[in-house]
Amino acid sequence: MPDPVDPSPPASSSGSVTDTGATGSTTGLPSNVAAALACVPLIGGIIFYVLEKRDSFVRFYAMQSIIFGGAWIMFSIVHQIVHAIFASIPALGYPLVVLWGLIWAFVTIGLLIIFIITVIKAFTGVRWNIPYIGPIARNQVNGTSAV
Repeated sequence: MPDPVDPSPPASSSGSVTDTGATGSTTGLPSNVAAALACVPLIGGIIFYVLEKRDSFVRFYAMQSIIFGGAWIMFSIVHQIVHAIFASIPALGYPLVVLWGLIWAFVTIGLLIIFIITVIKAFTGVRWNIPYIGPIARNQVNGTSAV
């Protein structure tokens, strides 16, 4: 009975042509894995933006991550300032701090959901723009000016 698996195709599919085509990046990782790792806000984006020189898919997600992480940090700073201001108000301070804490919890959950969606889209190989941030990242990667 003949063997259903031909031994020659695995040898040709494990050649360097398929491997370099599958990775396509200077990091040696497949593009979707590198892009998903680059989605870690700020740190992952900086690492992969510096390391990756060829793959525009990974560079896009890295730049989007840098901008998204920077925005998340800015929102955190604004949150701390508003929290300190509300906490210093004598009579209304406590209710305002509680209300602000609830608002911040919803904002954080929203940012976390955006992060999870971005990682899933990057891992599946789909180029997904975070609203407002995606076009800025695309312009930065392509070298065009955002007007």
